[in-house]
Amino acid sequence: ARPKASLSFWKRKAERFRVYFPMKISEILHPDAVVERLSAVTKKEALLELVGPLSRLREGLDRDRMVDILLDREKLGSTGVGEGIAIPHGKISGLNDVIVSFGRSAHGVDFEAMDGKPVHLFFLLMAPEGCAGVHLKALAKISRMLKDIPFRKQLMDAKSAEELYRLIVEQDDLC
Repeated sequence: ARPKASLSFWKRKAERFRVYFPMKISEILHPDAVVERLSAVTKKEALLELVGPLSRLREGLDRDRMVDILLDREKLGSTGVGEGIAIPHGKISGLNDVIVSFGRSAHGVDFEAMDGKPVHLFFLLMAPEGCAGVHLKALAKISRMLKDIPFRKQLMDAKSAEELYRLIVEQDDLC
């Protein structure tokens, strides 16, 4: 009889298996991590509002530490990609998987975006320190989703956090 495979063996297999399947944002975005109305005016305020739900959903994730990591990342170049979109992201120890929050600002936030315009739509991504592949796949998927101009308009017009989450899940399935 063959010996049973260890749990770590199956975890490694599962990670390799994931590589062949498309990233699903709906698997890393919790409905409670959708912020319908950001009140932030500054970049730091926006990041604080966006990491808030993540620190509440994940015990042990320090909100201020996440903001410091994200601000350090911003020093390398703004994650405000233009057209009213920002995808702030960073890596943090103590996290086992990629997590995402989403936020919308009706008035816009000065996020030093590439086009100089205010940012209205935010996807914030935090990944484990040693993670590269899944982190990059999530960034790519979010970018693909946000290229769709009608989708961005739907996000701006949504009436509730629940509707925002539903729209994101539907777009996730299309991309």
